[in-house]
Amino acid sequence: MAYSSETAITPAPRSNENRSTTPGSAGFKAYISSDWAERTETLPPAREQAPFASARRDRLSAIHPGQRLIIPAGRLKQRSNDTDYAFRAHSAFAHLTGWGSDTEPGAVLVLEPTATGHDATLYFRERAGRDSDEFYANPDIGEFWIGPRPSIAQVASDLGLQVRGIADLALVMNTIDTETLVLREADPIFTTEVDEGRLRFAAEKVLTTDASDSPFSLEVNGDHAADEQFARGLSELRLVKDDYEIAQMRLAVAATGRGFEDVIRDLPRSSAHQRGERLVEGVFNTRARSDGNAVGYDTIAASGPHACILHWTRNDGAVVPGDLILIDAGVEVDSYYTADITRTLPVDGTFTDVQRRVYDAVREAADAAFAVAVPGAVFRDVHAAAMAVIAHHTAAWGMLPVTAEEALLPDNGHHRRYMVHGTSHHLGLDVHDCAQARREMYMDGVIEPGMVFTIEPGLYFQPDDLTVPAEYRGIGVRIEDDILITADGPENLSAGIPRTSEAVEAWIAALTA
Repeated sequence: MAYSSETAITPAPRSNENRSTTPGSAGFKAYISSDWAERTETLPPAREQAPFASARRDRLSAIHPGQRLIIPAGRLKQRSNDTDYAFRAHSAFAHLTGWGSDTEPGAVLVLEPTATGHDATLYFRERAGRDSDEFYANPDIGEFWIGPRPSIAQVASDLGLQVRGIADLALVMNTIDTETLVLREADPIFTTEVDEGRLRFAAEKVLTTDASDSPFSLEVNGDHAADEQFARGLSELRLVKDDYEIAQMRLAVAATGRGFEDVIRDLPRSSAHQRGERLVEGVFNTRARSDGNAVGYDTIAASGPHACILHWTRNDGAVVPGDLILIDAGVEVDSYYTADITRTLPVDGTFTDVQRRVYDAVREAADAAFAVAVPGAVFRDVHAAAMAVIAHHTAAWGMLPVTAEEALLPDNGHHRRYMVHGTSHHLGLDVHDCAQARREMYMDGVIEPGMVFTIEPGLYFQPDDLTVPAEYRGIGVRIEDDILITADGPENLSAGIPRTSEAVEAWIAALTA
């Protein structure tokens, strides 16, 4: 059975016939398709990231000689009824094409094997002519609904890639073989079509080959090990950032810093509202939309005891003077690269003695982790350095039933009660970038120049934790910075955002004066 790109790549819009008033008379159709000005098509120069994306594809090609590689962008995801979430292409697709927030949903990148490597072709649904009803009647892709769409020539020039219309993808899909690899998670519906193509290929081989000697099996559809290895490789390809990626990370960090300043300036208003955390979130999100594409992840605006909840994103609490507010937020720029920064602020501008004691301990742990984050070190050593400081302070404050040294033994870890998360994760196109990389490449991997990751220790004393002295209960502190590894050592990309207790107090005073 032949593959149809119309059904697999661009499904029909969700039905709204029971409320539709879209005109369909012959007179209307004739009139709306006439008297439009000629389009003037200007071909853009290749975007800055095009040569970097090309180099990434070359690296991927060298890893998979002779295999067809398919990386879909993904498609719109339904939020409710006929409304969708804002589209975001899969990070691997963005990495290999250079397309970012302007990616067209449903696009697919194919690397076709050649004698010397691979030919890369991008397939996407080009704009409809005004002689069709698509441009006014299709709310998924119609120009009247979502705006102008680029032409094939414009996208090819922009990305420095060979580009073809989505209908031509059928030519690829009808020649799928069992060696073809697909990024499964990007578009499950499309992946099903690839699996069916593999089954057809395997079945044809069984029919034309002596079954007793055939290496082909109809069980190929259930064996995804090769695809999973492909996904790991795509993740590992991003462990070391190139110059373009590092520049984008700097932009994201700078925009995030401006977002924190906006939040501080608005603290008097936020602290006067019964759901002030929502105002903090909204202020930061405004900066993310004005200076970038969006937030890189749901903003955490956790005030008071909410700061002890690691992923507090409900953000519906009050921002009370005298409390701390933990803000974990990052701007994602149009290329999809995101920052991930946390600052813990005294709402009224001044730390209490106990709050300062906890804050300074967390900052000390962060500094210890930063000191060991050098080329040649093992990634997990960053976490170990921070944990040694956390163990020391929690023992000194009488929270542990053992000494700090005993707590740090592999079979113990009592201090982890107050910081159960890790200290670092890679950062880039995803807030938790390279997450599918093998452990030996990630947690047990060697730190290299070009890596970007967070350092984010914290202490969280739950309000009902009886192991904690009463004056500490309900205090949560995290300090998170984005770190670039250079040949000369670590660089704190977010060092310009105040992080010592004294600097934070001065920062708040200056912005709220």
